[in-house]
Amino acid sequence: MKEKSSSGHRKRLRVRFLQGGLEGFLDYEIVELLLTLGTPRKDCKQIAKEAIKKFGGLQGALDASLEELQQIKGIGADNAFGIKLFQAIAERYAKEKIPKKIPLNSPQAVADYLRKKIGREKKEHFYILALDSRNNLAKMNNVSIGTLDASLVHPREVFKEAIQASAAQVIIAHNHPSGDPEPSEGDLVITKRLVEAGKILEIAVVDHIIVTDTNFLSFKERKLL
Repeated sequence: MKEKSSSGHRKRLRVRFLQGGLEGFLDYEIVELLLTLGTPRKDCKQIAKEAIKKFGGLQGALDASLEELQQIKGIGADNAFGIKLFQAIAERYAKEKIPKKIPLNSPQAVADYLRKKIGREKKEHFYILALDSRNNLAKMNNVSIGTLDASLVHPREVFKEAIQASAAQVIIAHNHPSGDPEPSEGDLVITKRLVEAGKILEIAVVDHIIVTDTNFLSFKERKLL
């Protein structure tokens, strides 16, 4: 009887969604709906409520890693499928929706753009963004992946794309998987080296942005350039 009741409940949730989208859905009901995708029969209402409580709301629950989700009794690799699928689709959609010509005329605009691409990456990604005369993104290149050091982030590789794009100025950027945007000593050294190389090439390094999944730091705003 309980299994039949659970089946009827999830069917009503899906009908509500198909008829009116997420309008009127409570946060836990959205998580519950996603959990049912990987849970053929089990009632997901209570574990969805636990997820909302543990992660402080809908955004926290939807951003949680598989390991974090599995800390909740009743959630395993299989029934976390719906949430992980949502995360992957949202990330792909955000990347593909970004227009080709996007104005990067403030540190906040750059950070918002980069968070969609690398904010949640588990390794450090170092990028160079070549800008046209109107601060539109002309070209972007992923220079290195992994812990940053001078051998990986070489001026030759960093400025190659900027030279090909005839850029007069560039922004360099990378992510901090730790969630802390404060620059390391290595970040400061690499930035200084690239600024000096840019002067020789007459390509200005106008900022270095460090992003996390929720925050960012601008070297320009901190007066570190």
